[in-house]
Amino acid sequence: MKIKGFLNDVGGASRVTKARLEAFETASSVPVKNDPIGDVAKEWHPGMLELVVTDIRDASPTAKTVRFERCDGKKLPPFYAGQFISLAFSMDGRTVCRPYSISSAPYEARLDRGFAEITVRRSKGDGYIADYINTELKPGDRVMGSMGLGQFYYEPLRDAHHILALAGGVGITPFASMAKEIAHGTLDAELTILYGSVSSDDIILKKELEALECDKVHVVHVLSGDEPDWQGERGFITADLIKKYSKDDTSYFICGPQAMYRFLREEIKKVGAPARRIRFEVFGQAKDISVFPGYPAEKKDETYTITVMRGRQEDRIPARACESIVTACERAGIILLTDCRSGECGFCRTKVISGDYYVNPENDGRRAQDKASGYVHACAAYPLSDMTIKIPIV
Repeated sequence: MKIKGFLNDVGGASRVTKARLEAFETASSVPVKNDPIGDVAKEWHPGMLELVVTDIRDASPTAKTVRFERCDGKKLPPFYAGQFISLAFSMDGRTVCRPYSISSAPYEARLDRGFAEITVRRSKGDGYIADYINTELKPGDRVMGSMGLGQFYYEPLRDAHHILALAGGVGITPFASMAKEIAHGTLDAELTILYGSVSSDDIILKKELEALECDKVHVVHVLSGDEPDWQGERGFITADLIKKYSKDDTSYFICGPQAMYRFLREEIKKVGAPARRIRFEVFGQAKDISVFPGYPAEKKDETYTITVMRGRQEDRIPARACESIVTACERAGIILLTDCRSGECGFCRTKVISGDYYVNPENDGRRAQDKASGYVHACAAYPLSDMTIKIPIV
């Protein structure tokens, strides 16, 4: 920057304004149709994409890996290892959105036939989309999706060079993406994964992880089940185990089931790492909202009526106190789009006109002004009375 002097510099705005006016007067009257900046923006942030399933394979006896490509043959938008994709499934006349961490690597999306993969475990009776993916989805099926979402990725300006990933179950997926990117040489970091599983014969992505081990990628399996012949680490991922595999400067990335989160929130405190070095991935909607602080457990079995306003249209739908507002809308066939389903992103931001509700304190990503103005993120808000809400028209 060249400093010309105080008066010249502060008067720069008027000089720019004069130059713009002169440019307007001499410009052609023929409109410019090309928009190169807009074209780049659309390529990098295309919004919802139509995707086709091109491959499905076993990731373990209880999980499948599903590969998606764009239907129009174009490249997938860029993303960071650790981010997720939000998929919209049309089922029984309803649109249901679910987020899944991307288990493939960013460099694989840039190949000639770029793709993205998710790895999904069958549910234990509380996830019909996960069961649908594992039992009914097939190559050739099409879904809508948006990707490159979430904040759970390595940032060298913020994170230590050594990442200690604490994973449980299908929570291995973002770390599989990171491991592939590091092993490929397109992510400069060192990754150690402490991966908790129940049994050695049901470790998700086991063979892929073994193939990725190198001087910068290390996988340590921790079994909680009773296997007398197991030679590796046992039990749960405790503070002592975390300290064992930590380095002088380590960032801790944590992804797994909700029970693991509750356990590790206490264990990670014992490690003594600064808060800026600890990253929890959002974990989706609560399995049992009644166990969270401040929730009136006596209301969990109640059913209320929500009046949903969309422009001039009003619908009255039943809503269980133990299920989120967005789940009630989906059940009624009302489209209320979501991305993270964890109260973080604000994609399902909803205005509450009247009624009482509970917001999960661990998933409350609202801004202070939204709290004061009566807005909720519908995926993390639960009805405690009859309600009236206003949602966008989709």
